[in-house]
Amino acid sequence: MPPNGIASYATATSSVLLRALAYVFLRWVNIDLHKAPEGHHFLPILLTLFAVYVPSFIYTAAHTEPYDVISDDVEIITKEPVYGKELLKDVDPRYVNGDASKEVGQELDVQETIVVEEKDPAIAKTLLTGLPSPSSLFWTAMTFAINLALVAMAVDLVYRAKIFYPSHDLSMARVGFVSDTTAKILVREPDLSRLPIFASYRYADPPLPIGGAGSPFDTTWKAGGSLDWLDDSTDYTGTLELRGLKPDTRYQYVANNHSGYFITAPKAGRTSTRLLGAGTFTFLHSSCLKNNLPYNPFAHPLSNQGLKYLSQALGTLRAHFMLFLGDFIYIDVPRRHGVSAEDYRREYRQLYSSPDWPDTAKSLPWIHVYDDHEIANDWDGNTTGIFEAANDPYKHYHMAANPPAVRAEETYFSFTQGPATFFMLDTRRYRSPNDGTNGSDPITGDPTKSLLGEKQLSDLLAWLKRDEQSDVRWKILVSSVPFTKNWWLNAQDTWRGYLGERQIILEAMWDVGLRGGTGVIVLSGDRHEFAATAFPPPPDGKEEIIGLGPIGVGANALGMLNPDPSTGLQTRRKRWPLSSTVHEFSAVR
Repeated sequence: MPPNGIASYATATSSVLLRALAYVFLRWVNIDLHKAPEGHHFLPILLTLFAVYVPSFIYTAAHTEPYDVISDDVEIITKEPVYGKELLKDVDPRYVNGDASKEVGQELDVQETIVVEEKDPAIAKTLLTGLPSPSSLFWTAMTFAINLALVAMAVDLVYRAKIFYPSHDLSMARVGFVSDTTAKILVREPDLSRLPIFASYRYADPPLPIGGAGSPFDTTWKAGGSLDWLDDSTDYTGTLELRGLKPDTRYQYVANNHSGYFITAPKAGRTSTRLLGAGTFTFLHSSCLKNNLPYNPFAHPLSNQGLKYLSQALGTLRAHFMLFLGDFIYIDVPRRHGVSAEDYRREYRQLYSSPDWPDTAKSLPWIHVYDDHEIANDWDGNTTGIFEAANDPYKHYHMAANPPAVRAEETYFSFTQGPATFFMLDTRRYRSPNDGTNGSDPITGDPTKSLLGEKQLSDLLAWLKRDEQSDVRWKILVSSVPFTKNWWLNAQDTWRGYLGERQIILEAMWDVGLRGGTGVIVLSGDRHEFAATAFPPPPDGKEEIIGLGPIGVGANALGMLNPDPSTGLQTRRKRWPLSSTVHEFSAVR
C-alpha cells in the first residue's frame, strides 16, 4: 500500500458519503429517519464527514507525486584515475602505509538517467471521488470546492432563515372561514402606531355597475369592525368577522392596508349559481409546506415551491376555500432551533412572510387542522411537554380564523357548506401513545387504544348519524393522517396503528350509506403523495348482537332473528349495500 493509501481511502470515502447525504438533505430534507427532538442528524453528520475530509485531502494532495517514471537507466563506466596510479598510492588511505605492491583499481563513473512524464489529471475521478488531482491544481481546487459548497449550502439551509429572517415585522391579513353570511379575517400588525385596525368590504362581482340611482348592486364600502389593541400575547394577531353578507357572492376586503377577495358559500344544500361556476361547489385540500424545499441557493430563503405551484393553478380552479390538512410548518426539519413559543411563532411568521404566500391567499380563504410537525415528529404526547408552546401560534394564527369548534375549548371543528358537511378531526391532542400494536384486540377486534379520545369519537359518531337537510349529499371527514392502512412506512403513526377504533368509524360510515341519500368521503394528508382508496363494506356483512335470547327476562322467542343456543344471545346479520363504500383521497403537497 502506498504511504498515502489510507489517507486516499479516507478522502474518497468521506467525500462520497458527504455528497450523497448532502444531496438527500438538500433535496428531500424532510425524510423522517428518526425522532430526534432537535431534528435530523444530517447536518452534524455532514460536518463530521467534512472534518475527516479536509485533513485527509490535504495529506493526500501533499503526498501525491505529479509524475510517473517512464524509465530509469543506470550506466556504470570504468576509467583510469584522474591523478594517476602512482599519485593515488601517496594520497589514497587505502594505499598509504599499505602494501605498495597492491594494484590500484580503476575509477567507476555511475550515471543514472530518469525519464518522467506528467500524470494524467484524472478529471473525472477527481470530480467524482473528491480526491486531489495528481497533476492539476485547478481540478484539485474544484473538487474541494464542491464539497465545501455542499457543506456551506447545508449550513445556509439550516441557519440563514433563522438568523436573518425572523419576520418580526410581518404585517398581513388573510381570510379564514367563510360561511354563506360571514367571513373571518385574520390580521397581524406589530407596529402599534397603526392601531386601531379597521376592516371594510364591498360587493365585487364583475361586472361592477356604475353607481347612481337605480344601480342594482350596492358597491359602496362598508365597515367591517376594528381591532383597537394587539400585543405580544397573541404575537400581534387578531380576528375580525364580517357579517350580513350574501350567499355565493364575491367580495373585496381591506384590512390593515392589505386587500383581497373571497366568495361566500352557497346556502346549505345548494351549489353555486355564479356565471363561471354554476352547478359546482369547489374547494381544495393539501398538506405539508416547507420553505426553500428543494433547496435553491439562489432563491429567497423563505421561498416556497408548493405555494408557487398553487398560485399558478388558482386562476382556473375557482375554489371557495383551501382545507389544509396539517404540517403547515416543520419545526423539527431540517433542525429544531428551540422549543419555546417564540420558536414556534417564528416558523409561522416565516411561512406567512414567504414571497410566494400573497398570491395564494389574496383570493382564497384557508382553514386548518394541524399534524405532528407543528409540534414534533410523530407526536403522541397529548398536551404534555412542548405541546402548549406549539399550540400557542396554532391557536392565534389558525384556530382563531377556523370554523366553529364542535365543543368549546376543543380543537376539532365542523361546518356545512353547499352540498357537503365537514368534520375536521384533531388526530394529535387526544390520541393514546403509539405502542407498536395495531390498536385492535386480536380476538374480539375491539379497540385497545384511541386516536380521537372518547369525546371526539362520540361527537364524530353523532355527526355521522345525524340526518342532514335535503340536498346535503356528502359527509366529508378530514384527517391529518391517512385512514388507509396501505402505507407501511411509519404506519403506527397513522390509522393503521388504531384499527379497532377505525373499524367502529368505518361501520358508522357504512351506516350512512345504508340509510341512503348521503355519501362519505375521507380527506387525509401527511404522506406527500396522492392516493385514492376505497373502503367497501364486507360482502357478507357483520353478525351483531341485538339482545338476549330465551334466557333473558321478557325475551320473545318469536322475535329472535338468529338465536345462538350456546350463548343465549339474539343476533342478526347486518348487510350494507355496495353503494355505502367510503372513499379516501390523500393529498399531495
